[in-house]
Amino acid sequence: MIKLYDEGIYLVNGKEIVKESEAKSFSKEDAKKGTIAYGIMKNHNVSGDMDHLKIKFDAMASHDITYVGIIQTARASGMEKFPLPYVMTCCHNSLCAVGGTINDDDHLFGLSAAKKYGGIYVPPHIAVIHQYMRENFAGCGKMILGSDSHTRYGALGTMAIGEGGGELVKQLLEDTYDVAYPGVIAIYLDGKPKPWVGPHDVALAIIREVFAKGYVKNKVMEFVGPGVSSMPTDYRNGVDVMTTETTCLTSIWRTDEDTKAYLSKHHREDDYKQLDPADVAYYDGCVYVDLSTIKPMIALPFHPSNAYEIDELNANLEDILKKTEEAAAKISGDRAHFTLLDKITPDGKLKVQQGVIGGCAGGTYSNIVEAAHALKGKSTGNDEFYLSVYPSSQPVYTDLDRKGLLADLMDTGALIRSAFCGPCFGAGDTPANNALSIRHTTRNFPNREGSKPGQGQMAAVALMDARSIAATAANGGILTSAESLDCWGDIPEYNYDDRSYVHRVYNGFNHADEDKSLRFGPNIKDWPEQEALADNILLKVASKIEDDVTTTDELIPSGETSSYRSNPLGLAEFTLSRRDPAYVGKAKAVRALEDERKAGKIDASLQGVFDVIKTIDHDVDPLKVEIGSVLYANKPGDGSAREQAASCQRVLGGLANITQEYATKRYRSNCMNWGMVPFHLKGQPTDFDVDDYIYVPHILEALDGDLKDIPAYVIKDGQAKEIHLYIQDMTADERAIVKAGCLINFNRNKKK
Repeated sequence: MIKLYDEGIYLVNGKEIVKESEAKSFSKEDAKKGTIAYGIMKNHNVSGDMDHLKIKFDAMASHDITYVGIIQTARASGMEKFPLPYVMTCCHNSLCAVGGTINDDDHLFGLSAAKKYGGIYVPPHIAVIHQYMRENFAGCGKMILGSDSHTRYGALGTMAIGEGGGELVKQLLEDTYDVAYPGVIAIYLDGKPKPWVGPHDVALAIIREVFAKGYVKNKVMEFVGPGVSSMPTDYRNGVDVMTTETTCLTSIWRTDEDTKAYLSKHHREDDYKQLDPADVAYYDGCVYVDLSTIKPMIALPFHPSNAYEIDELNANLEDILKKTEEAAAKISGDRAHFTLLDKITPDGKLKVQQGVIGGCAGGTYSNIVEAAHALKGKSTGNDEFYLSVYPSSQPVYTDLDRKGLLADLMDTGALIRSAFCGPCFGAGDTPANNALSIRHTTRNFPNREGSKPGQGQMAAVALMDARSIAATAANGGILTSAESLDCWGDIPEYNYDDRSYVHRVYNGFNHADEDKSLRFGPNIKDWPEQEALADNILLKVASKIEDDVTTTDELIPSGETSSYRSNPLGLAEFTLSRRDPAYVGKAKAVRALEDERKAGKIDASLQGVFDVIKTIDHDVDPLKVEIGSVLYANKPGDGSAREQAASCQRVLGGLANITQEYATKRYRSNCMNWGMVPFHLKGQPTDFDVDDYIYVPHILEALDGDLKDIPAYVIKDGQAKEIHLYIQDMTADERAIVKAGCLINFNRNKKK
């Protein structure tokens, strides 16, 4: 049972839940300070004002499709060395399979940056980013910032936040992460999971309940209650990493002796402290979870919240799969064909074509041990189904190897890979066309597994726990709940051995050598110059997306584009390619109009547009009106923290987004850090279409105001129709960054 409270609650002595409406004698203001989250944020806040936080982090982490751009931005902004531990892992472009030399060129750039600026460099195949941070940096009471959305180490007592690269740049420049004090939601865990229920089952059950309601959006999920101690820390890590899929800001868990044992095993016993809420703590809401009632789960395409109990799915197979097929048809836009009903066997079972256990969610020690035990002495079959297993780090890999568990898996026909995040974002084990993959990874967004609907290719992913994936593999690919087996819980003690880290990881923190040179490859390009925002702007609608949610994977695809992440203009060619292939051409055409304006000429095609504008703004000088493209989407930015979802729009000449709401804080922050105005629309987008112009006068003045009502004008059919925009609250620095044209310009201006 999972229950969402419709009001705030007081947690008394860590166990008793008292509804706010029934509380008689508690001080709400005092009790707000009783959460674990409050204490950690207070210790990292340098503003002196807990309503408006300015956070400095203890460490940062990036992988090899984000760290080049971050370092390039920080260099351009005047950075001279890394002022805090900055870990750069090579777990995304590890295979170096496409693009010639450019992937490993990025890696050697990262190594050279670690030497020059004093960073920590983790080579390919050594560890996935979040496992390395768990093993080496996360600790009780810390805060860590990462340029990957799944930066979550709450189960180790660390409040970790995944953000776009611009926020990491600010830390490298010794600035702060600025955010209003977030709401804190209690995730009250009670009971104990059944032996056949794994961390993904718990996570998917929670995501199913909270995502669509926005219950924890941009808030802190604080895991409390006696059920926390019913799960080992390795298990808790697997639940915690999936909190990203709820759209929460960050997470934190109470800690206990098992947390201490985990840190001690990783040679960091000094990083332990007991974290508990105060005797009376106030939470803005509560999710009550009876762990004993959770059953093996499956999240069908195309979101982790599209979750069902496996038994529930099997009992209603045709009806549920038909809904998923309908969603696939809408996503593909008739460019590809994906079916599920044809995967039902004659005896009414679902046959899947691939299984993957890996990454920061699935590749942990205990998950792979459980899978090995379930499969020992069995066969994955010699038909189309196959299983790939990716241990999350070399220490995990070597201990599994020394115990013979990898051999047990390989004997079944399973494939053992290295530490690599590829299957999670479409760069490894891409399924066959029209195939269904079951994965213990973090996401199953449309086409994230690597298919290309524009080329008639489409596959899909369902998320499941490693235990049920192993049970399915043992059944030759017939969807099977882990509850059908009786082999769970016999997990030998993990023996952590960090010799692979000692021998391969470069640790240069506090040893920066400014005389070292950065090593550039031919694909590593500087960011194009961006101009400051003009007082009047003319926006041309380059795309209009009215889906309920637009993911960052749709804004800039993952997978095949990752090789171009160090080349802003090269990467921009893929913008919206899976969702709106016409966007890039339209955006470039608008950028050409702006290039002409900057050269002192207004294109003849704009004459009629400016004739209409002059009827409402008589003194306007067309040569002083900045021209850019605009993207409309109802709710963009669900998913990845990758800043490229915004920067690609910007380098193509994007000036703004217009939305009903932003799916995540991190995507909105990315837009602002790249100088794009984050508009919201009052009402529905019925007054404009693709290729229409929207004139926004005096935007600089509006950015100095309360942002609540910004008049704009749709220029269409020789007339101007007034619409009204607004912007949610921005900090003083965010306003200045957008005015400056981007974060790089803002930082350069500060140094003048």
